[in-house]
Amino acid sequence: MDAEAEAALREGAPRLHMVGISKSFGGVAALRDVDFLLRAGEIHGLVGENGAGKSTLMKIIAGVHAGYRGRMLIDGREAQFRSARDALAAGIGMVHQELSVVPDLTVAENVFLGKQPTKRGMIDWPGMVAGARQQLASLGIDVDPRAPMGSLSIGLQQLIELARVLFSGARIIILDEPTSALSPPEVQRLFEVLRGVRASGRSIVFISHFLDDILSVSDTVTIFRNGRRVVTEAVGKIDKGWVIKRMIGSGHEGLEESYTGAITLGSRPSAPVMLSARELSASRAFADVSLDARSGEILGVYGFMGCGQIELARTLFGKLKPTTGSLSIDGQVRRFHNTNQARRAGIAFVPESRRSMLFYQEPVYKNVSISVLGRISRLWLRPAAERDIARRHVAALNIRPPDVAALLAGLSGGNQQKVALAKWLTFMPKVLILSEPTRGMDVGAKDDVVKIVRGLRDQGLAVIVVSAEPETVLSLADRIVVMKKGRIVREFAGETISKDRLLEAA
Repeated sequence: MDAEAEAALREGAPRLHMVGISKSFGGVAALRDVDFLLRAGEIHGLVGENGAGKSTLMKIIAGVHAGYRGRMLIDGREAQFRSARDALAAGIGMVHQELSVVPDLTVAENVFLGKQPTKRGMIDWPGMVAGARQQLASLGIDVDPRAPMGSLSIGLQQLIELARVLFSGARIIILDEPTSALSPPEVQRLFEVLRGVRASGRSIVFISHFLDDILSVSDTVTIFRNGRRVVTEAVGKIDKGWVIKRMIGSGHEGLEESYTGAITLGSRPSAPVMLSARELSASRAFADVSLDARSGEILGVYGFMGCGQIELARTLFGKLKPTTGSLSIDGQVRRFHNTNQARRAGIAFVPESRRSMLFYQEPVYKNVSISVLGRISRLWLRPAAERDIARRHVAALNIRPPDVAALLAGLSGGNQQKVALAKWLTFMPKVLILSEPTRGMDVGAKDDVVKIVRGLRDQGLAVIVVSAEPETVLSLADRIVVMKKGRIVREFAGETISKDRLLEAA
């Protein structure tokens, strides 16, 4: 135990103290001699690149990972968990980035999931509804507990999952990327709830790649890099630039501008139009959308979650059928009845959820080659040919580790996203649609994806980037259209634009 750790213990204030934690997977060190201190009544921000070790440490705390070296103390008492159930029993709850709500159940059923109140051996439905209403009201959440969970916005679902963890009695709450799918108003609402939780004496670990969010709500920030704790500092003593430099060092100045400054858009008005939508509408999702995507240009489609941009991307790829309007690809009018028709027309689509298009328990090469199996395999599979194709793309996209036989599940989020891109690039499309291409990534991984997408643009592809993250759109787009309540309300082209202007337009 180092002098800093000993001094912290003497102060008598730590709620959670990790001392000398080391953890390896398959002989590769994920954490190296890490100390981490969380105090009672504190919101502690945790940042670092993908693979830096922050999620591994949190999963040790939450009982997901066992078999580590070092000591964990909770309220001064040594603890070691074999499962998430053990951690929960000790007062530790974790809200993961991928929500675990059950959309077909009611809000009340989700709040009490696994702990439904009973009366005379039967579920006490009135008591559960009343209890959920009281629990949600204490967090400032005004929603009907009888409403289906799936009918609510992602933001409300996020808050309700947090309510479930709080209801469990957790004194230490770990939030993994809780704002990645929220609009700015929903983010502020979440922050109000978290400040109330802090005031009650509970402790929160807030993991995020959104540095503004970390600095807005946290009391303290810890930065991880390469499996080690780099530094811990009070938020009042630091700024965004300070955090970025310690996260990624030098060499990412272009991406840093999208976090801190204004961007000059370089639209290409004379480039050939590769995709054209005219007065396109889809049920209640969006209406009268007209836009052009040009060859050799990145078109950004920005808007808060729920504004219709995700549904627009799915419609362009044939996943949703438009109710009115027309769509042209390379000058030819098209009407897609399914995604196979869109693919044959030259459209590729990487959705916001990588899990919907990748096979996590399969090796990298199978994920890359699956889109061209029909071309390289007629009667039987040819693994050698699949691996050759995958190796070329792994090298071109700098996928780490550069092992095509590695299981996809073992890769970081940024490298999984590169595999998703490689899957489509085995056969170069005319139009590439990317929905939330950098969601949940650290600054360094985002920089890699930005460079790859710009390279594809320079090869002549028409790229459409759909995102609710202003930094993503600003770091990539040559031209930006803004959607609000299902309609395009603004276009930015050939001008200098800041994050503030983009948010104002939405």
